[in-house]
Amino acid sequence: MENGNISQGEGKDPSSFLSDIIGNPVTVKLNSGVVYKGELQSVDGYMNIALEKTEEYVNGVKRRAYGDAFVRGNNGESKLSQCSWNSYADD
Repeated sequence: MENGNISQGEGKDPSSFLSDIIGNPVTVKLNSGVVYKGELQSVDGYMNIALEKTEEYVNGVKRRAYGDAFVRGNNGESKLSQCSWNSYADD
């Protein structure tokens, strides 16, 4: 963890990493460049993502706020090595 950021460490099992950050605020970047920030609730084996308290950003500008959001695995950068997963610890 550096500057409050937790990111996937090399050599760490992806499912273990994702289990560690359930319940934490995360940022998920889609292939389209749209960014969702919210609280990670679940991720399945297909990289389907459920978020709560979600905000959508397009070109860095907040567009919408959602209570809950579901991102299909094929919409995100689902190869974890390419995926923009960040979890931010509370200060």
